[in-house]
Amino acid sequence: MTLLLGATSLDVTPPPGHRLDGYAARTSPAVGTADPLCVTMIWLSTEDDPGVLWLSLDAIAAGTALTAELAAAASVATGIPADRVLVCASHTHSGPSGWSGAIHPVIPADREPSLYKPLIAAVESASLPRRPVTASWHSADIAGVGTNRYRANGPHDNTAGALALRRYDGTLAAVLLDYACHPTTYGPENLLYSPDFPATTRTALKTLTPPPTGPSVSGFSGEGPVVSPSGEGPVVGYLQGAAGDVSPRFTRQGRDAAEVRRLGGLLAAPIIASLAEDGLAVPAEAPRIRRTTVRLPVRALPPTEEIAATIEAAGQAVSHHCAAGAEAPAARIAQTRLDGARGQSAMRNAGLPEAYDLPVSVVTLGNIAWIHLPVEPFATHGLHLQAESPYPITRVVGYTDGYFGYLVDPAAHTAGTYEALISFFDPPTTTHLLTTTLTLLTPH
Repeated sequence: MTLLLGATSLDVTPPPGHRLDGYAARTSPAVGTADPLCVTMIWLSTEDDPGVLWLSLDAIAAGTALTAELAAAASVATGIPADRVLVCASHTHSGPSGWSGAIHPVIPADREPSLYKPLIAAVESASLPRRPVTASWHSADIAGVGTNRYRANGPHDNTAGALALRRYDGTLAAVLLDYACHPTTYGPENLLYSPDFPATTRTALKTLTPPPTGPSVSGFSGEGPVVSPSGEGPVVGYLQGAAGDVSPRFTRQGRDAAEVRRLGGLLAAPIIASLAEDGLAVPAEAPRIRRTTVRLPVRALPPTEEIAATIEAAGQAVSHHCAAGAEAPAARIAQTRLDGARGQSAMRNAGLPEAYDLPVSVVTLGNIAWIHLPVEPFATHGLHLQAESPYPITRVVGYTDGYFGYLVDPAAHTAGTYEALISFFDPPTTTHLLTTTLTLLTPH
């Protein structure tokens, strides 16, 4: 059996003048571009199995409508069924809101046809010729990029996973990378489109790819530098992990382009080193996908008076930190709690449905499993799913096939953090989602 790869990355950066997503405090439109926004497609299959296509978009999220449109467009481009397409967002806070529109009452937004129609057309007309490849799995320990954003030593999966796909001459054709950390180096003052630090990481992987080592592949000797026949580096797909409570809040040293480059380089370097070593061989077979839909009730929100009291208390805390000149992380935590209290008020006035239907997917390839959830899972959830998984290598990916807000742990609910205040789901509902997800990991 031969594993086939079709891969491409397209620049889909919109023109300036459109609203940016991710921060309620940002009201001005984009004025330009710091780094191109991309849509990346990595399609793995065999001649007799359509396999799976990962479509990764530099956006805060892909809402339900956009997910369906992009999956259908990828189906047109490749001929595979739309239900074999996973639409994943990098969760950058410097992309346009007009692709998906409002994904949460916290930040109202409208879909803009002038933005999402060209995006869909670009995917529909993409060219993904398939070529034979070999696959290997690599893992790297990452330091200095992301941490738990409430406690620097709190829960967080500090590893990055990378599926390396090589041509038979040994050159690297594509990398499917996952790592858990909010791309929030740039703050609300930024008015430039950017994937944030993942852009630097992708560029580094494209330009600093090491030669493969170990046994030769179809005559490749494993000696000397290796470049692709076209002179271009590999296609790099970026998947966002269980990053609901993970960010660079305690690690960033600024909020400018230089810091974006620094953090992106810190993420890239261990991955590049890992790719230079022998990885775990992956079977030459098409990945398998299992899907289900989980109906989750929306939690009861506090009374209006209680929400108003929370807003008042949070506002006083922000004033206290400002007057005391508190360090940036503490002040930012206070500000986000105020944002969350205000967001909870917006939720109460939004007329939320009684329940949401969440699409959940698991992709398996050999001993590797990728869990895909349409939420922002907390680090504890990702670690729990990994610990309970029967697969030796399990990666948890959020922000896939829709967006249904934060999935928070009981400690966050008790503390009343920003994420807990605006979550749609209570702890028992969260447990139900995790339990159901684990059933998809049971080998069939």
